[in-house]
Amino acid sequence: MELSLYHLVRQPKIQQEKNPLLLLLHGYGSNEEDLFSFAAQLPDEYLIVSVRAPYTLPGYGFAWYAIDFDADMNKFTDDVQAVQSRDLIAKFIDEVVAAYPVDKDNVTLIGFSQGAILSYAVALTYPEKISRVAALSGYPHNTIISDVNSEKLNKLRFFVSHGTIDQVIPVEWARKAPEFIKALNLDVEYHEYNAGHGVAPQNFYDLLNWLNK
Repeated sequence: MELSLYHLVRQPKIQQEKNPLLLLLHGYGSNEEDLFSFAAQLPDEYLIVSVRAPYTLPGYGFAWYAIDFDADMNKFTDDVQAVQSRDLIAKFIDEVVAAYPVDKDNVTLIGFSQGAILSYAVALTYPEKISRVAALSGYPHNTIISDVNSEKLNKLRFFVSHGTIDQVIPVEWARKAPEFIKALNLDVEYHEYNAGHGVAPQNFYDLLNWLNK
């Protein structure tokens, strides 16, 4: 079966009748191999799928949506592309559930940077498809999150982490996430690290602890 997005797969080391699914969403200008480098250290029972974003950038990079700059170097996100990617990821999750023996009620998104922004949008727009989100170095971008249906949100849980010296996405943006999530009566674990725009070793360790809970 041909799936709509190119992806890499790590089969579960512990085979179950229906394995939990871990979907990895990379950041702007990266590719599916980036977060997949963590796959060997992630819990054995997961089917791990690392997805390539649909838009090609110069060189060998990909993006979930374009980021444009004006004359004063202010950043603008292409929200139309972002919403298309959000819906494409939701469709891709359905395709993975159909193609692999995974538990559709145990789907975790791990997104970095732009992938984290999309993870928030997918989970809050399609909460029936997602059980947990790990948003690394990102933030909730409200204009790409459709009307949140609070009745369907009851099972969603979030792990949010950010570097205090992140030069790409200010930590102040990430600090709004726990308040935003708690206002929806959802569970959130928030961490900051003395790090830039990346995943510090302690961050990865805390993420593993959260995944294993």
